[in-house]
Amino acid sequence: MISATSEYALRALVSLADAEGGAAKQARELALETKVPPSYLYKILTSLRRAGILAGTRGHRGGYSLARSPREIRLFEVVSLFEVVRHNDSCLLGRSEPCDDNHACSAHDEWKRVRQVYNDFLTAKTIADLAATDRRDHGE
Repeated sequence: MISATSEYALRALVSLADAEGGAAKQARELALETKVPPSYLYKILTSLRRAGILAGTRGHRGGYSLARSPREIRLFEVVSLFEVVRHNDSCLLGRSEPCDDNHACSAHDEWKRVRQVYNDFLTAKTIADLAATDRRDHGE
């Protein structure tokens, strides 16, 4: 459901959220940590900076850092930079006629539930939530 670009952006943001004292990290360091090709990650970081999610500093100790608290950055804000997050009732099967509760395709009810859980997750969760989960998974 989530694109590779969005996944890579979230990986980078979690890595920055985990940086001690909010320290900046250089793009190549982030690329190594997140296992994202450097040229691809650089484009993602540029988009995140332009959106006000990241701050960038130049120089020897420069790099990228979060522009806001990880508790303030909702996943929806990040994912919607790189893909369309649909809130509508588009038909999974691509039917041209309306696909709604009154005229449902064979996948309508289940797909509606999946979309709702996905949208709720993106809206409710923050980068801090993912970073906290990542630390628990690694026994910290």
